[in-house]
Amino acid sequence: MKILTIIPARCGSKGIKGKNIIDVCGKPLIAYSIDLALNLKKLGFVDEVLVSTDCQAISDIASKYGAKPPFLRPKSISNDTSKSIEYCINALKYFKKLNKEFDAVLLLQPTSPIRSLDLLKKAIKLFKSEKNDSLISVYKEEYINDLVMYNNTSSTKLKPLNDNHNKGLRRQEHGYTFVRNGAIYLTRTPFLISKNLIISDNPLYVEMEKSNSINIDNIEDLKLIRKIICG
Repeated sequence: MKILTIIPARCGSKGIKGKNIIDVCGKPLIAYSIDLALNLKKLGFVDEVLVSTDCQAISDIASKYGAKPPFLRPKSISNDTSKSIEYCINALKYFKKLNKEFDAVLLLQPTSPIRSLDLLKKAIKLFKSEKNDSLISVYKEEYINDLVMYNNTSSTKLKPLNDNHNKGLRRQEHGYTFVRNGAIYLTRTPFLISKNLIISDNPLYVEMEKSNSINIDNIEDLKLIRKIICG
């Protein structure tokens, strides 16, 4: 199975300016994903690593860390409303022109830097061994559920999502759920192209610790990531 690894990193970022290349413990955020991807390639788990960006500054930094982008992503698929599937298709089309085709796409978002090489190897091995169109990373959530969720009916009042919200049900009684954390997406190319989707209805999964499932979206997330990585 030939796998293309894509690390997406566009210029625009509303929550944190220059988020993808912001300093995290002495190196730019995107470098954590690049290092992992290049190690996977060195070990033979993936066949190509592509940083997909519309930004020259990000391209220059990616090049410094060994993953020089061969092109800049079109601005038309790099705005706030652009979907991940668009840059995946864009990358596959680029390589197809070079007579390079891939059986699957591994998507590693820079905003999820706390992944281990062993976890990625495990994910790829599982994906190769199972007949499934996609795989995602998740964490187990044992507290958040509709028993503790509410909608606001006014500026001062709430309406429970579950009528049993005040019945004193224990955590053991409502069980747990798995939450997608955005760290790993692995999709077979035929499914990705034909369905225009990255995640299938019944994906495979690899579980991560909740504490390692931070997806940097705001300053608070960034502060927490720095505490975890820097120690």
